Amino acid sequence: MKISSFGECFSEWFDRKFKDLLNFYERNVKKILSLPLQSLILLLGGIILSFGLIPFIGISYFPLTDSGFFIINIKAPTGTRVEATAQEVKKVEDIIKRVAKDDLEMIVSNIGITPDFTAMYTSNTASHTAFTQVNLKESRKESTAHIIDRIRPILQQELPQLRVYFQSGGLVDAIVNQGVPAPIDVQVSGFDLKKVYKISSLIASKMSALESVRDVFIPQDIDAPSLMLDINREYASELGLSPQEIVRTVITSLTSNQMIAPNYWIDPKNGNDYFLTVQYPEGSVNTLQDLKSIPLRSPKGQNTVYLDSVTNIKPFVSPTVVTHYQLQRVVDIYVSPKGEDLGRISKEINNILKQIKVPENITVEVRGLVESMHTSFKSFGVGLMLSILLVYLLLVAQFKSFLDPLIILLAVLPGITGTILILFFTNTTFNIISLMGVLMMIGITVSNSILIVEFTHRLLEDGLSLTESVINACKIRLRPILMTSFATIVGLLPMSLELSSGSETYAPLARVIIGGLSVSVVITIFLIPAATLVIYQGRSLPKTKGMEVTE
Repeated sequence: MKISSFGECFSEWFDRKFKDLLNFYERNVKKILSLPLQSLILLLGGIILSFGLIPFIGISYFPLTDSGFFIINIKAPTGTRVEATAQEVKKVEDIIKRVAKDDLEMIVSNIGITPDFTAMYTSNTASHTAFTQVNLKESRKESTAHIIDRIRPILQQELPQLRVYFQSGGLVDAIVNQGVPAPIDVQVSGFDLKKVYKISSLIASKMSALESVRDVFIPQDIDAPSLMLDINREYASELGLSPQEIVRTVITSLTSNQMIAPNYWIDPKNGNDYFLTVQYPEGSVNTLQDLKSIPLRSPKGQNTVYLDSVTNIKPFVSPTVVTHYQLQRVVDIYVSPKGEDLGRISKEINNILKQIKVPENITVEVRGLVESMHTSFKSFGVGLMLSILLVYLLLVAQFKSFLDPLIILLAVLPGITGTILILFFTNTTFNIISLMGVLMMIGITVSNSILIVEFTHRLLEDGLSLTESVINACKIRLRPILMTSFATIVGLLPMSLELSSGSETYAPLARVIIGGLSVSVVITIFLIPAATLVIYQGRSLPKTKGMEVTE
C-alpha cells in the first residue's frame, strides 16, 4: 500500500476544497445572472453608499514617521534675562528626563542668541527664547508622538509661564514641510508691524480653541525692552566723532568687533585661521549707568568723552526679529494639528480667517505644507483621470469595442470602495503614499477584469450562449484571479502592520492595495458578469479573434 506524502495529501485536500468553492460560486453567480439588472443596481448602489465615508477620512500630505527625535521651542516672558531663561530650560529638561527616562538617549538645549554669525543657525530670537532637542533610544518602548503627548500637559501645568511648541523632528518632516517648523504657516503681512502682530495674536487665539489643533506658536515678538541711542550729531562732530564710530564703540563694548570689523590670524605652526575680536571684560557693563559711562575717543585721540555726553539714551520696546516675505513684513503663526489630518484643520482655519475682519493694508495667507498638499492632490486628480482615459483608449483599440472597456473599468469602483473602507477602519489618511497605492490597486483590479471579459469572448466564439460564456469564464478565470490577488495581499500584509521602525511610511500603500483588492475580488466576480449580461443581452458582441491576454 502506497503512503501518500504530505504534499500529495495537501494537494488533494486543496483541490477538493477549491471545487467546493467553485460550485458555491457557480450557484451564486447564476442567481446574480437570473436578475442581472437588479443585481447590477444593487452592487453599484452599495459602492456609491461607501463613498459617503470619504468626509470622515483624514487628508495629509505624507504619513507621520516615528523619527525618535523631537524639538521643543521655548519662549519665556519677553525680556527675560538669559540666566533666568537657562533656569527655565533646566526645569523643562528635568520634566523630559522624568517622563522619558527609560527611552531617553540625549538632550541638547540652545539658549538665547549671540550677535554674531552663529545667529544664522539658530531659531532663537532673543535672550528669552530657547529650543531643546531630544533624541530617543532606537529600542524605545514608546513612540515619539506618545512621549510628546505625555510631556505637553505636564509642561502646561508646571510651567504655565512658558510658551512651548513641539516639532516632531526628523529629516522627512523637514523636507515635506519645506524647512518650516510647522505643517501649517499662517502668514500675516503688512507695513504696520503693530497692527500685523495684533491681528496675528487674534487669529492665534481663535485657532488655539480648535479641537483639531495641538500647538499654536508665534515666533516673533514686538515688545522686547530695548534702548535707543539718540546721537547729538552736532556736538559729536565738534568732538571729531561720527555716528558710525559711536555705534561701533558701543557694539564692541557690549559684544565684540567681530561683526563690524572681522579680522583673521593664521597660526604659522598649523595653518589654522582664527577670528580676532575685541571686547570689554565680561561683567563691565551691567547697569544703565555703566552703559552711559562708556568712553568715546575720536580717531585722532585728542578728545575723550563718555557716551551720555553725546547721546540721549531712551528705553522703548522693539521687535526681536523682523521677518520678510516678498519685501513685506510678516508675522508667522505656526500651527500643529492633532494627528495627520490636515484637511479638516485647513478648512477650520479658512473659516476663522473668513470671520475675522482684516484691514485693507494687511493680508493673511496660509502657506507651508497645506499649500503643497492641495497643489499635489489637484495634480494627482488630473493625472488619474488622464491615466484612466488612456487605459480606456488602449482597451478600445485592443477589444475593438467602446463597451468592453467600460465593463472592464467597472472593476475600479469596488477597488475604490475597498480603499475607502480600509482607510476608514484603520484610521489612515489619504496621502501621497496611499494615493500611490490606489494607482497600483487600479492596475491589478483592471487586469482581473480583463481576464473575465476576454475569456467570455473566446467562449462565445466557440458557440456557447452569452449566459453560459459568462458563467464559464468566471469559473475558469477565478483561480488566476484569486492567485494573483491572494499573493499580493499576503505579501503586503507585514508592511501594513507597521512591524518595524520606519514602516509607517509605506503602511498606507500596503493597506490601500490590500483593502482595494479584497473588496474588488469579491465584488468584481459578480459585478462584471452582471454588467456584461445587461449590456450585451440581445446584442452581438464584437469579434476579438486572435487577441491574446497574458495571465
